[in-house]
Amino acid sequence: MDLSVLLVSPKTRGIGGVAQHVSKLAQLLEEQGASVDIISCENTPCLRRRGLANPSFMLTAALKAPLKGRYDVVHAHNVPSALAMKAARAGTRVLTIHGVFSAQVAELHGGVYGRLARLLEKAAVKWADTVTLVSRQALEAYRSLYPEARLAYVPNAIDLRDLPGPGEARRLYERQVVYVGRLSREKGVDVLVEAAGMIEGHVVIVGDGPLRPALEASAPPNVHFTGYLERREALRIVAGSDVYVQPSRQEGLSTSLLEAMALRVPIVATRIGGNVELVINRETGILVNSDDPKSLAYAVNNLLMDKALASYLVKQARRLVERNYSWKIVIKKYLKAYGF
Repeated sequence: MDLSVLLVSPKTRGIGGVAQHVSKLAQLLEEQGASVDIISCENTPCLRRRGLANPSFMLTAALKAPLKGRYDVVHAHNVPSALAMKAARAGTRVLTIHGVFSAQVAELHGGVYGRLARLLEKAAVKWADTVTLVSRQALEAYRSLYPEARLAYVPNAIDLRDLPGPGEARRLYERQVVYVGRLSREKGVDVLVEAAGMIEGHVVIVGDGPLRPALEASAPPNVHFTGYLERREALRIVAGSDVYVQPSRQEGLSTSLLEAMALRVPIVATRIGGNVELVINRETGILVNSDDPKSLAYAVNNLLMDKALASYLVKQARRLVERNYSWKIVIKKYLKAYGF
């Protein structure tokens, strides 16, 4: 394939969904013969402090991008990468937004920052030839906000070849409930910790983030924090678990949920964002309202006790992932957005 692509993303390594998405996209493009370069915090200076990493990356990436030469496509991931997308020399500019950016910022930092984020978001959408959204909920939100923009639905995806096999599952406790992700407010991990005292099993929390000290201080004895783990090790723990919990307040289309579903682990997730596309209540998982620890605990306990229901849910969930969220499907959608 005679195609040169510059990918811009704050992160391309780690267990975060965006990082996994970008690294896999780069791999698959290269496998198809494309020439791929990446600008990220792994190869570009940025301040690794809360609230400063994205703004600093936005500036340094924008300075670096035009020096990289000309590309057929520059593909930015999330709004902080959009300034580099605009500055780069490229034939086609594509922006992928993982969630509703301004809403996520407002949830994390308050309304003033949310309004500033909306201004940046509006500019970023104008700079792109095509904006892709990873969930249908986000697509509808952006159609309402920016009706003049060229928008496309391109969901997150997983490569089933990357998942651990049955013999690699890691069970730490007899009844094991797991969460994997960032420990920050928008992820709702504080709700899971509050619910844990009512959960009839052990809760394993994999990941790190600004809320970790407070969560550890308030957690009951059945909650266990692993800290950051390499993706393969985190997936082994997911594979060995009885229930996967996604307690988010804001969410795009969660790669972690897709992985748990593909690993045949039953899901409890909040009724928000892209979760409702993946989790059809009592069909591919259980949905609960956000900020409701009692309902969360009840749903988890129900799956721990009702093995027949859990077995039914995981079969349907695995089928959904195979049909709709394979990288074989999604890479074709990106190539279409690129004009190839």
